[in-house]
Amino acid sequence: MHRAYKYRFYPTPEQAQLLAQTFGCTRFVYNHVLRWRTDAFFQRQERGGYLEANAELTRLKRSGELP
Repeated sequence: MHRAYKYRFYPTPEQAQLLAQTFGCTRFVYNHVLRWRTDAFFQRQERGGYLEANAELTRLKRSGELP
């Protein structure tokens, strides 16, 4: 037998803003890595795994282009 619980969350305006920013950053990182892996496959027939994706994120962070 499985149970499920539902919780309702009513964030304050400050919390809602912080959540929106966090989810936006998460979406940006996911889409960036997805684009990087797709380009690597279609241009060079390379498959990027976890370690290569992690290295790409490190390069992105150190590039200084993004806050």
